[in-house]
Amino acid sequence: MQEILLQIINVVLFIIQWLPTLMFVYFLMSWFPGARQSKIGRILGRIFEPILEPFRKIIPPIGMFDISSLIAYIVFQYAMRVLTMLIANYIVPLLF
Repeated sequence: MQEILLQIINVVLFIIQWLPTLMFVYFLMSWFPGARQSKIGRILGRIFEPILEPFRKIIPPIGMFDISSLIAYIVFQYAMRVLTMLIANYIVPLLF
C-alpha cells in the first residue's frame, strides 16, 4: 500500500514540477498566430485560463503589455514550490 501511495505522490510531484513550464509554453504560444487555437493550445488554455483570469481582473494591461501573466507565472511557480515542500515534509513521512 505504501508503494502505491509513494508512486501517486511521485506522479503528483512530477506534474507539479512541469506545470510552470507548461504555463510558460502557453505564454509563448501567444506570440505565434494560431498557436493557441491548435489542439495543444486549447488543452493548455483549459488548464491555465482559470488561473490567469483573476490576475487579469486585478492587474490591468500597461499599454499593449499584459503583465498579469508574468505575475501569475511567478505566483504559480512559488505556489508549486510550496506545495512540493509540503508534500515532501508532511505527506511522505506519514508513509514511513
